[in-house]
Amino acid sequence: MIEFNDICKTYRVARRESGLGNAVRSLFKREYNTIHAISHISFSIDNGEMVGYIGPNGAGKSSTIKILSGILIPDSGTCLVNGQVPWKDRKEYVRQIGVVFGQRSQLWWDIPVVDSFELLQSIYSIPAPRYRSKLDELTQLLHLEEILKTPTRQLSLGQRMRCEIAASLLHEPKLLFLDEPTIGLDAVSKIAVRDF
Repeated sequence: MIEFNDICKTYRVARRESGLGNAVRSLFKREYNTIHAISHISFSIDNGEMVGYIGPNGAGKSSTIKILSGILIPDSGTCLVNGQVPWKDRKEYVRQIGVVFGQRSQLWWDIPVVDSFELLQSIYSIPAPRYRSKLDELTQLLHLEEILKTPTRQLSLGQRMRCEIAASLLHEPKLLFLDEPTIGLDAVSKIAVRDF
């Protein structure tokens, strides 16, 4: 299902000393640090496996998930997910995956959650009967009945994360990538997300 072979990813990050003079100097001459986010990582994951990817901050976990979801292109190495290269033919590829980034939202902030879900239904071209069935299932499993008509900005973090997970599953993806889905949640909410 997933073949991640000898992947490397680096970032160039601008740096400068503090102070107004250094800020002005940096407009004309920038200095950069090279960050090696991923260095020659390889792994494979078979169909049906559930895998946890752990490490300290800056270890490359989010960069790996961004490569697997097609958001980033690696500097070198190869990656195949279901026989596809994630960053090529992204439109077709993203129909097969769901992604939850704990620090990013796919829900629209000022509209009720259910309206965001309906927008996702249109984006993924989910037929109405299939959408309604999946929404009913996710609403029950994630206990969303009371919050579907609430604007995202008025949800607690735990409520929002449950809605984010539902949003990522509406189109019935073959794969689900979760990047820190319980970040900032209280103990009860973390348990609820993990149980789901």
